[in-house]
Amino acid sequence: MEFYVILLLCLASFIAGFIDAIVGGGGLIQTPAALILLPNISVAHVIGTLKVPAFSGTSIATYQFLKKVKINWKLFGIMALVSFVFAYVGSSLLNVMKNDFMKPVLFIILVLLLIYTYLKKDFGQFQISKLSKKRQYIYTMLICVVIGFYDGFIGPGTGSLLIMAFIAILGFDFLKASAYAKLVNLATNIGSITLFVIKGKIIWAVAIPMAICNALGAWIGARLAISKGNGFIRVLFLVIVGIALLRFGYDVFLK
Repeated sequence: MEFYVILLLCLASFIAGFIDAIVGGGGLIQTPAALILLPNISVAHVIGTLKVPAFSGTSIATYQFLKKVKINWKLFGIMALVSFVFAYVGSSLLNVMKNDFMKPVLFIILVLLLIYTYLKKDFGQFQISKLSKKRQYIYTMLICVVIGFYDGFIGPGTGSLLIMAFIAILGFDFLKASAYAKLVNLATNIGSITLFVIKGKIIWAVAIPMAICNALGAWIGARLAISKGNGFIRVLFLVIVGIALLRFGYDVFLK
């Protein structure tokens, strides 16, 4: 494989790791880049290979956030288990039907999310949780059922959707929501990598250099998010949701 292809993939992976560490959505950059630069590689091998840098970047970002954000490990355990199960269900369903019919719905949701986040200046700036412990666990399971299924069935932008749900429903601020989103993504990535390793779908000569670059981007992104705080994360969140809108707008209206 040509050196310049690896170099471009590593650049895309670095940017994806940087963005994903802060607000999620790194897959919106890394996945299209890999599909374009590796046209002769099967989609299964491309997606399997990308799981390795996604895991490395998420691991680094998670470690950085854990030093700053206090985690309820019991709550996270429920998030990880439910997300993993329903991501598997979504992936299984994807093998028997197309996901195209869900893209217009997601497009509308993203438009509303972008408008709401832009107009509500204090969205995610403070932690406002008035839920009882019981309701928090119930809402957590519902969030992870829906978004876990989405992750397996469609995929791109899962981290951003998790952050939005944790803020809007659970009352987290951006920093705490980002930390929990990283933990959930880490759990689902472990499951995906295990599956792709068993099936032999990972190209390690591509995955390893991309993993190093993704981890570096994630390390810088997470430290920047922690130092700059919720205001900075909100701005970047708006940018990433805008990119996701363009992506799904193309799928819905131009394809």
